[in-house]
Amino acid sequence: MEHPWGMKGVVMPGGRLTQQERQQIAAGLADGLAYAEIARRLDRPTSTITREVMRNGGPTAYRADLAHHATQRRTRRRGPASTRGAQSAPLPHGRDAEAVREFEEVLTTVFIASGMPRMTARVLACLYTTDSGSLTAAELVRHLQVSPASVSKAITFLEEQDLVRRERDERRRERYVVDDDVWYQSMIASARSLAQVAETARQGVGILGPGTPAAARLEGAARFLDFVGENTVRAAEQAREVLHTRAATNAEASPSSAGGQ
Repeated sequence: MEHPWGMKGVVMPGGRLTQQERQQIAAGLADGLAYAEIARRLDRPTSTITREVMRNGGPTAYRADLAHHATQRRTRRRGPASTRGAQSAPLPHGRDAEAVREFEEVLTTVFIASGMPRMTARVLACLYTTDSGSLTAAELVRHLQVSPASVSKAITFLEEQDLVRRERDERRRERYVVDDDVWYQSMIASARSLAQVAETARQGVGILGPGTPAAARLEGAARFLDFVGENTVRAAEQAREVLHTRAATNAEASPSSAGGQ
């Protein structure tokens, strides 16, 4: 049987993935190839392969036929009207609307792969690809074409993880914001959670009896989590200081501050 990589005349770099290409992707995953290598062999962007795999089960569950049928269903549901609507509104800074849409999908799949629920990932990706870094609930509903309840649930999850914050604009509308400080706050919150698990594990040592296998396991976990948590806080503090210092330096060196030149 001929290996899928030997097929000729089935690749369409400028259009949608074909069923043959999906079979090649599945074969590449089975061979343990990286997304970039699969993309190179298909003459496709790596982002296309990443999005295709992650939205169709991930690298361990990807099936070419199922992925092809799922894509056909999504295309029928989307219909030509939504495509025309997306093309009718030009994007700022001369951006390619299709490229932005594809990147937003890739970013969403990466967030999903990290363990984030799909709708939550879509909301966060939407916020991160907005120049202002902030959107109202109505704007998110309109962009994602989902219900207000779905957006509300996603925002609640993101707030619990300290990945977004709320603020009021000049019209007293509630806006959801992502900025450089959001990841710092999220890392600090994660470190606090690790510290709480470590403390609970140590309580178990006394209950299960020092020196017993179970107690030793808990003590080892507590030490590991303490180490990771402390280093997470240290790294977050250092990154925040370096990035803020660099931002201030760049602002001072900007043309607007060099009026005498």
